[in-house]
Amino acid sequence: MNSSGVSTTEEPLPAPPGFPDIVAAADRLAGKAVVTPLLESQALNARAGGRILIKPEVLQRTGSFKFRGAYNRIGQIPPAQRAAGVVSYSSGNHAQGVAAAAALLDIPATIVMPADAPAIKIANTRGYGATVELYERASESREARAEVIAAELGATIVRPYDDPGIIAGQGTCGLEIANQAKQLGARLDALLVCCGGGGLTSGCAIVFAEMSPRTKVYAVEPEGFDDTRRSLESGERVSNAPGHDSFCDALLSPTPGALTFSVNRRLLAGGLAVSDAEVAAAMAYAFSTLKLVVEPGGAVSLAALLAGKIDARGRTLALTLSGGNVDPETHARAVATGSA
Repeated sequence: MNSSGVSTTEEPLPAPPGFPDIVAAADRLAGKAVVTPLLESQALNARAGGRILIKPEVLQRTGSFKFRGAYNRIGQIPPAQRAAGVVSYSSGNHAQGVAAAAALLDIPATIVMPADAPAIKIANTRGYGATVELYERASESREARAEVIAAELGATIVRPYDDPGIIAGQGTCGLEIANQAKQLGARLDALLVCCGGGGLTSGCAIVFAEMSPRTKVYAVEPEGFDDTRRSLESGERVSNAPGHDSFCDALLSPTPGALTFSVNRRLLAGGLAVSDAEVAAAMAYAFSTLKLVVEPGGAVSLAALLAGKIDARGRTLALTLSGGNVDPETHARAVATGSA
């Protein structure tokens, strides 16, 4: 273990995907994933003082970008191994992505989910046909539980972010942003990406390093769970300190992924952190002005912009709204408090 509590005796990392892998993933996802639009709001432009382009993955299949990586990864499982199924672990969005992708490919899926995950995410995962195994987030290891189940079934484990196939699939979101921005005649100065384990962030960073090196890519996280931001500053992976809480349930990974951080350390411009109050205000703004329902974790990039964590004046920025799977009660409370 190093001084930050991260194991230093990990297995050798696989090679991260390259830009051609992301292009191949886009071909694999054609006709399966939604090509979500790149939206522009004059009201948001006026408030930010620049040009803001919004990637609403809330409109993606299963309500989040996670379907992209799940389908790309599961679609590459050899036919002889598919009957044994797949096993994954997730607080909700990856769970739904895996369940939906597995259903499309006619592969059985078992998902280990925290018992305190939003009810809508558990219900949706079961609705896609997956078997859900609940665990206690505070006292059990989801990874260990998944390993046991996978060993019993002979199934393939589909990790939430630390997998080349997952990263390549998530990178297709960045590929679309880059191409759509070009079609709009926009030269992006910066891209803000909602960040948990770092799969979407690293995938987008790989794309922009190839297609628009001038664009600075930032990871955005909840305060107290800004392990990627702090890891970028320290130069090594660090874990979140215990005792913090956030309603951004999709972004509560304790430590950056080893594979994702190997990419993000090289390619990101930095990290930004936002409070739950700032996230609630962003959810309220998305609902009232953009007419979009965004979950807490999906709103952190918009929160960073609205809270002034990055200067958009006279610049062109893009940001992800990475998911919209939120319980009605949570959304209503956020909109009420955020509006106030």
